[in-house]
Amino acid sequence: MSGLSITALDGIPEIGPGDDLAALIGDAFAASTEGLRGGDILVVTSKIVSKAEGRQVPAVDREAAITAESVRLVASRAHPGGMTRIVENRQGLVLAAAGVDNSNTPDGTILLLPKDPDASARRLCLALRQRFGVALGVILSDTLGRPWREGQTDAAIGAAGIRVLEDYRGTRDAHGNLLAVSAAAVADEIAGAADLVKGKAAGRPVALVRGLDHLVLPEPDSAGPTGTARGLVRAAENDMFRLGSDEAYALGFADGQAAAAALQPVTSAVPEEAASGRISK
Repeated sequence: MSGLSITALDGIPEIGPGDDLAALIGDAFAASTEGLRGGDILVVTSKIVSKAEGRQVPAVDREAAITAESVRLVASRAHPGGMTRIVENRQGLVLAAAGVDNSNTPDGTILLLPKDPDASARRLCLALRQRFGVALGVILSDTLGRPWREGQTDAAIGAAGIRVLEDYRGTRDAHGNLLAVSAAAVADEIAGAADLVKGKAAGRPVALVRGLDHLVLPEPDSAGPTGTARGLVRAAENDMFRLGSDEAYALGFADGQAAAAALQPVTSAVPEEAASGRISK
């Protein structure tokens, strides 16, 4: 690869529950000068998928929605406006507020993430491949914060028809050094790059990425975990930073108390004379 192009797609209307998202995106491409080619990758903001799938709920239920969408608390911190919760959600993502968001949605409502982002991406990918007769990939993106770094960037939360990791392990660099751990999260890199042209409030939720044909898979559901965004989620046993500092401290303190209690000597009933050393012979 010597270069790539990223173009934001115009012509996507406001999305509502039950809308045929594949048809609307396809119509916008059919009316554009770009069209669709084999090897193209579409980056679709997950919010329009949530809207089409009816994942919009009243904003008054925000805290309850966060709780319902969470499977594990990673970290929490109080602030003047309430409590920030970093959680693992039902989709396996670790992020603030379980991905519940009130941006780019009508006043008084909030959006939940798609129930199964990979499945949503697969449906889009299949429908667009069938309509245009070309092999293409689809990434669903959402905005995430990052540990140890200020700001946010878009990342892939759903994917189909694309290899999400470029695995260099077992290859050698230009100096002949063996690469042992290098695996580029290309789906996240593409999602972040696409956000530069889609913008946050420009009403252009779809971007066309062209020039990465080598990442597009023959079938939308091929390549197993390496073809899904869920495959980018690190397994718990390999996660060295699974808890926030307060939660890790509390867990360590509780474990320490339990270990100390287990080491306490077991006291038995001893006659008072024996305990005092006054034993008659």
